[in-house]
Amino acid sequence: MKSQPRFTLAATTLDAPDARELARFYRGLLGWRTRKEEPGWVEIVSPDGTAALSFQTEPLFQRPQWPTRDSGQQMMMHLDIEVNDLSSAVDHALALGASMADFQPQDDVRVMRDPVGHPFCLFVRTGSGPGA
Repeated sequence: MKSQPRFTLAATTLDAPDARELARFYRGLLGWRTRKEEPGWVEIVSPDGTAALSFQTEPLFQRPQWPTRDSGQQMMMHLDIEVNDLSSAVDHALALGASMADFQPQDDVRVMRDPVGHPFCLFVRTGSGPGA
């Protein structure tokens, strides 16, 4: 019997009208560094190198809708980002160019939108939040 090949998730990639601009936002939000940059493509990595986000320029990018509606580009995924202080994290994200989503389904999670509209959630781990 053949053994299963090794699979390692290398990064999550987000499309954007401008990969460099969106990477700049997430570098500032997460405090990560650039690992690779080329035309239309940027990779950022966590300080310990265990997590990465990539960004690619998509000329036909359409801002995702959240919450979803019957028409338009639907949200396909979102990032859950653990923080140690929700209020300060929201302020930091807003200062970098994020916006608060109109609909907030939970009291202990803040749904934000990055500058091109990708939703992401900020939360303080309590044992029952995202990723618990």
